[in-house]
Amino acid sequence: MSKQITKIEYDGYTYEEGGVCAAKGFRANGLNCGLNPNPNKNDLGLVVSDVICNAAAVYTQNKVKGAPILVTKKHLTATNGKCKAVIANSKNANTCNADGEEKAAKMAALVAAKLGIKTEEVAVASTGVIGQILPIEPIETHMDALVAGLTYDGNTRANEAIMTTDTVTKQVAVSFVIDGVTCHLGGMAKGSGMIHPNMATTLNFITSDVAISAEMIQKALDEIVKVTYNCLSIDGDTSTNDMVLVMANGQAANQEITLADANFAIFKQALYIVMSNMTKMLAKDGEGATKLLECECKGAPDLDTAITVAKSVICSPLFKCAMFGEDANWGRILCAIGYADASFDIDKVDVSLASKKGIMPVCQNGAGVAFSEEFAKELLAEDEIQILVDLGQGESAAKAWGCDLTYDYVKINGDYRS
Repeated sequence: MSKQITKIEYDGYTYEEGGVCAAKGFRANGLNCGLNPNPNKNDLGLVVSDVICNAAAVYTQNKVKGAPILVTKKHLTATNGKCKAVIANSKNANTCNADGEEKAAKMAALVAAKLGIKTEEVAVASTGVIGQILPIEPIETHMDALVAGLTYDGNTRANEAIMTTDTVTKQVAVSFVIDGVTCHLGGMAKGSGMIHPNMATTLNFITSDVAISAEMIQKALDEIVKVTYNCLSIDGDTSTNDMVLVMANGQAANQEITLADANFAIFKQALYIVMSNMTKMLAKDGEGATKLLECECKGAPDLDTAITVAKSVICSPLFKCAMFGEDANWGRILCAIGYADASFDIDKVDVSLASKKGIMPVCQNGAGVAFSEEFAKELLAEDEIQILVDLGQGESAAKAWGCDLTYDYVKINGDYRS
């Protein structure tokens, strides 16, 4: 299937090329340092701002946390939310290692020494196999080349450096206006498996040239991650290394955003656009996936109920298998709705299936309705499927994203370490 998602247009926002380099003053690079034995695959990436940034992050809530997570949290705390660069590697998660924090801190120190900045101004991220010692020597010997190769259009090289089982890069950027000046916000993501976040998803780096305080970035990130990355599930496994880092360097020269005012709303909407699109990209590129699944739950009594129901459907292995088989087995949807940890009247629930081919009601007021099996097959043959749930018990709505569960998922994870 095509891995390109169907983007939604938003008034006042324009999609741009460039990913993490779309915003003014950000350079990036990626290369192969030898962590990945395939010399044609990048495994070490770097994103650097020309000036210090205000920054905020969210991290995995798995009790097992990668060493880079621990080091990055310490650095952002020590600088009161200041950051100038982030270095990331793939192939090795640097997790569950006795020397993990030492190696992660060393990565930051190597970047800092080369850039002439403080070690605490460097964030660190890693992804790959858990429990294998991270060799620091390849990273150290390639630091000169990594920094020398930084360019204002190096976003794709950096994105390729954090890919593991991903089959495509995942980048989104938008431009918009604040205080009469054009601003940008863009990001890159990686992730294909071990995705079931509870505050973040995989590795995600977002940059902006908006002038905004670290406190307001954190507020926006906390609010948007709840309705984007936290509404994503590929396989029900929460990674040890999940991180979302947002860096804003103020180069757009708008008046700094320090309050939840109209300008903050514009910034937060840009963040939503980028993060929701990257969430869909992650879902569509799930390991072995052939279909992007989007469940929209509306008519809920509150937002948390809408999220819980939508995620319950997306997380159901039986439903995911039915979508792979293009089987309109809507009973599995009702089953998943029924065990969702939320309060509502199941006898008021309506469900429809939809795609580019059209829309097909399958359940009304908690009971099945007649439908054409032939049309159902045609509808479910598309590579983007929507599950539309109406609880009929309120005004709140939410979406969740995932993918089908296929034979290839098992094959990929049966020999992941190789």
